[in-house]
Amino acid sequence: MLAFADALPEHDLLFLGRDLKHPRVVDAWQSAIEEGWIDSLVAEDNDVFVGTAALVRDPLGWSAHVGEIRLLVAASKRGAGLGRDLLEGIFAIAMERGIDKLTAQMTPDQIGSVMLFESLGFRAEALLKDHVRDRDGKSHDLAILAYDAARVSAQHRAFGLGD
Repeated sequence: MLAFADALPEHDLLFLGRDLKHPRVVDAWQSAIEEGWIDSLVAEDNDVFVGTAALVRDPLGWSAHVGEIRLLVAASKRGAGLGRDLLEGIFAIAMERGIDKLTAQMTPDQIGSVMLFESLGFRAEALLKDHVRDRDGKSHDLAILAYDAARVSAQHRAFGLGD
């Protein structure tokens, strides 16, 4: 995971909240997976990580019904459908877990990511101005996209469609 994170453009990591290039962050991620707070999928190519998706939840918090999706794909694998495959896989896990709402965070200039999430029904919900800073101290906006599974399910029922 550390080698995968080191190979990613730093700009891709700004939405994570923590520096994935730090071993303690990866250790904490692994612990959260073992404790059941995070579900994680990893894509490999010849035993090398090329993508990951995670569903992060806080079952003890006020927003236990909400899950945050985090998606990272190696630059060399973008545009080939890997991100969509990972996102659809973690999306299915979220539905199995009964999550009512999903969120995803990214910088608004990550057009490919925004388009991918929107293609699955996510919509922009918030824009936090100058919310994250890169290692050089430059501020970046943070977009929050959301998918309201409960609302979509109710709409499907209202129109006689299956979930």
